[in-house]
Amino acid sequence: MKRPFNHLTILATIVFTIAAGSFRAAAQEAPSNTGSVIFIHPDGSGVGMYTALRLIDHGPDGYTAWDRLDQIGIYRSHQRNSASTTSHAGATVHAYGVKVDRDTYGSVPAKPVTALSGKNVSIMQEAIEAGMPVGVINSGHLCEPGTGVFLASAYSRYAMDSISAQIVESGADVILGGGEIYLLPEGMVGRHGEEGKRRDGRNLIERAAELGYTVVYTRDALQALPPSTEKVFGVFAAKHTFNDRSEEDLADAGLPQFFSNAPSVAEMTAAALAMFAHKGKPFFLVIEEEGSDNFANRNNASGAIESLRRADAAIAHAVDYINRSPNTLLVTAADSDAGGMAIWADGDICAEEELPAHSESGGAMDGRDGTETLPFIAAPDARGKRLPFGIAWSGSGDMSGTVIARAHGLNAQFLPRNTDNSDIYRLMYRTLFGKILD
Repeated sequence: MKRPFNHLTILATIVFTIAAGSFRAAAQEAPSNTGSVIFIHPDGSGVGMYTALRLIDHGPDGYTAWDRLDQIGIYRSHQRNSASTTSHAGATVHAYGVKVDRDTYGSVPAKPVTALSGKNVSIMQEAIEAGMPVGVINSGHLCEPGTGVFLASAYSRYAMDSISAQIVESGADVILGGGEIYLLPEGMVGRHGEEGKRRDGRNLIERAAELGYTVVYTRDALQALPPSTEKVFGVFAAKHTFNDRSEEDLADAGLPQFFSNAPSVAEMTAAALAMFAHKGKPFFLVIEEEGSDNFANRNNASGAIESLRRADAAIAHAVDYINRSPNTLLVTAADSDAGGMAIWADGDICAEEELPAHSESGGAMDGRDGTETLPFIAAPDARGKRLPFGIAWSGSGDMSGTVIARAHGLNAQFLPRNTDNSDIYRLMYRTLFGKILD
């Protein structure tokens, strides 16, 4: 039986609505505290990729570290002249807080991008100017935009000589990733066995040492460093720390997804956080897992999921750090959904039968070892049942529409439920500098 909706009910509803609105306004206008910021960018990761990781590692009723973060926002990827984005334009809006053209790496033709703060530098460059320790971590090469744009600006994302030099000479305390070939002159073979590509003749590894960096080349060397290390420069691969090829190509060539002697983004994150904790000052750290984008762009489902697993482990390290140091904000977001990964679980799917090469609509299909292989098997659900599934791809490029932003810790409540890509900058700026930017 329905309750009567009388005048008292209407009045109570109006009063409650006004009070709730006042509470929301007060919460939005409440001053925020300043502190450290950790931004983790699992490149190319949409909801489908997180769903696949959850199914495989934790089961459909389980939780990833990402699932447990405090706040959630639906992320809007569009740029000034496009309904989607590129890696370098997406990085630019994160680093500068303004929408740009698709082909932008911190610069537009003839001039640098002006940040939302009004300055012609990125948020990380502002942090350096303010005396904050900063760092960048990437499983790809050091010029990859997700971290590179925070320290460098160029008229082309392929201007490796200029971008890498700016990063090395930026003043960042921690620089960890791959890309040795972009640090050495042509003809010089590096520690990872490939010749350098620099046309200007410079040796930027020697330059890093001159600037006071401790240079390391392997996981073991990184983990052996004491937390008191002032500045560290990690060069863990000739290019990326992974082989971003299809499952079939990797199998034919006998290559692993990731190089065994290179640290994962989680291991790099743990080392960096120990160093920043020793400094005892608010810091700014930007971390990118590039493999989740590159493997997905090649429709390599197992490689993309392994990459996201590593990013999720980095998120867990960040949460552990926040539990010890609550004056820290964690933000995590991709800028696009690479390949448009989706879960395919037709009612007739059988765990012992190979998946078809394509879904009913013609989309490419992946099993655990690539095309026309056995399905993935989820971890047990709440009833102990393990469910088979495949991965269907909607394409190979960077898609828009299924990216989720998350926040945890200090000021996490200010992440908007409808998160524009420029809002990532706003939240980080508010936390680092205590200023609310419109």
